[in-house]
Amino acid sequence: MTDNGKLGVGVVGIGWVSHQHIDTLVKNPHTEIVGLCSGSLENAQNAKEEHGLSNAHCYNDYEQMLKQDNLDVIFICSTNEKHVDQAIAGAEAGNHLLIEKPAALSWEGLKSIAAAVDKAGVVACEGFELHWSPYFLIVHKLIKANAFGNIFYGECDYFSANWPQWYVGYNWVKTREQGGSALAAAGCHAVDALLQFMPGEVDHVVGHWGNFTKTFDWEGTVLSVISYKDGRIGKVGCILEGNNPYSFNVRLHGDRGTLVGNKFHSETLIGERMTEQTDWATFETIMPDTPEVSHHPFQPQTDHFIDCILNNKKPEVDINDALKIDEVIFAAERSASLGGEPVKLPLE
Repeated sequence: MTDNGKLGVGVVGIGWVSHQHIDTLVKNPHTEIVGLCSGSLENAQNAKEEHGLSNAHCYNDYEQMLKQDNLDVIFICSTNEKHVDQAIAGAEAGNHLLIEKPAALSWEGLKSIAAAVDKAGVVACEGFELHWSPYFLIVHKLIKANAFGNIFYGECDYFSANWPQWYVGYNWVKTREQGGSALAAAGCHAVDALLQFMPGEVDHVVGHWGNFTKTFDWEGTVLSVISYKDGRIGKVGCILEGNNPYSFNVRLHGDRGTLVGNKFHSETLIGERMTEQTDWATFETIMPDTPEVSHHPFQPQTDHFIDCILNNKKPEVDINDALKIDEVIFAAERSASLGGEPVKLPLE
């Protein structure tokens, strides 16, 4: 804790997304940023000045930041390949963790984080901020109101192009060593969305992929078909090398209704004065229709995470939730590498 009774937070990795997290931590009444760590000390010092963080110490050595006495929480915003080692070291030092997605680039790495978190007894979350998207919240309300009944088929797609034009981390994320894969870099949001809207036990996953434009070191197009133990079917498309505007597609089919984006058709609209719904109904909301992080709901994610730490509550997308989401991702990638051979869950 800091001298004023707030949770002391350290941020490691001072890049594009970190500034959004820093802004949310400044606005949260229960946190104070006490450490900034970057491979470039100058980069950390610039962030300190830009955000007016007068009490933050700047580091270019993560191990040194972990020795700071008033450090309670770490936000890991570094390049993807560093997340596992930094998360494990942070947990072993007794810090709560918010780990930017992807938490790990391998199933073994993610399990290592989970083991360290469990042993340390700290709170750890993976950064899937779209859980707090206004659009996602409305879809959850419609599902809870039984607007679609039993949802037996779902699609969630992450389609994005022209990465160099909008993503300042493009040069590193396009590499296999640091970016990992299309699902790790971005498509994981669509996998997370599908599992939110269609929870349940997954039986097996089939993946197909290709690197058609050679834009990335890894395959920029991935199709994942998710088969549930109860027979339901899910599909996740991820295209990062297409020639198209950014789009995050959601389609849900149930025995009482269907959702397509912000349009829906449902038996719940059939009443005494309306014998049938002849066209789609729509709802207005803030759609997840841009990859720009300043548009994403980081503030409610941070506020929720901090509240769970302070009040000993289970947060959304904790490390156990991350295991379920990322297990599907790693199964899809394993299947694709095997030419589309089905991969059963749980992974061995």
